[in-house]
Amino acid sequence: MNQYLRAKDRNNRHVATWLFVVCAFVFAMIVVGGITRLTESGLSMVNWEPISGVIPPLNEAEWNAEFEAYKQYPEYQQVNRGMTLEEFKDIYFWEYLHRVLGRLIGVVYALPFFVFLARKKIKRALKPHLWTLLALGGLQGLLGWYMVKSGLVDKPDVSHYRLTAHLGLAVLIYIYAFWLGLGLVLEKSKKALKRPTRLVYWYVVLLFVQILLGGLVAGLNAGLVSDTWPLMFGQIIPDGAFDGGMGMMSIFDDPLTIHFEHRTFAYVVALVAIFIWWKLRSDVSKTVRLGAHLVLITILLQIALGVFTVINMVAIPIAAAHQGGAIFALSASLYLLNRVKT
Repeated sequence: MNQYLRAKDRNNRHVATWLFVVCAFVFAMIVVGGITRLTESGLSMVNWEPISGVIPPLNEAEWNAEFEAYKQYPEYQQVNRGMTLEEFKDIYFWEYLHRVLGRLIGVVYALPFFVFLARKKIKRALKPHLWTLLALGGLQGLLGWYMVKSGLVDKPDVSHYRLTAHLGLAVLIYIYAFWLGLGLVLEKSKKALKRPTRLVYWYVVLLFVQILLGGLVAGLNAGLVSDTWPLMFGQIIPDGAFDGGMGMMSIFDDPLTIHFEHRTFAYVVALVAIFIWWKLRSDVSKTVRLGAHLVLITILLQIALGVFTVINMVAIPIAAAHQGGAIFALSASLYLLNRVKT
């Protein structure tokens, strides 16, 4: 019996390690996706070839063919007319890397999954969750192409709704895999009274909403609206916010309003994080205290990166770090949620 339990624990560790590796790849995918958006590279590949698309252009003739295909679409005709082949190669690189990384994640997930299934290393209760993750990964690929298609019609820019949905699904996949991994390797923490478990749960939800707002900011290039902090144009609520001639839809479609919402909602998230930390800073469990400290540190760091992103007019390295920081903050919140659930 003891040998069986040890084998079961070992299997859990192996499966958890695999899930955390998948999370690392998804994290990289989210950051590369952000860079792809920041460099305006997402429409450089105008065809979706799930298999043959893994092979990049290998000679000048193939590069010219890709470039000529790109020239047939609005982004070249309305934004990048006159671009050289070498300039095209620069934007092609990021979109190509983004797509290949997506396919690589599929391999990193699917191959070990089927090996674990064949060797009966996955407990029955976990199997439906892992099949769901596999399906979500496939859906993410389709959603990515659906997003790209929106920028190949009339307007040389992808729909900010589709971009946000694409980002949101990537984050949900990360949350799902990370949560499953935590559940396999972490034991329950010591019981304690008056833990704000429900609030920690809502903190995770608030972070997810804030990430979605960040997707809208990216999709509308709203980060470029203002380069001052803490005020926008010398005002707490800038003139024109929640207006823009769009009525209620300004909260989703107006760059100024979206920018204001994203930075203001960050303060709400930070206040919740500070309150959670205050409540749990002296908890009886070391891991709960660690989780509370991580939540506070990651959200403060994330806000600092957000401020630097704004005042540097969305400089690509800082903005990419800001997007990655969101996932670190989310990971800290998931760890704490695991710890406070007894």
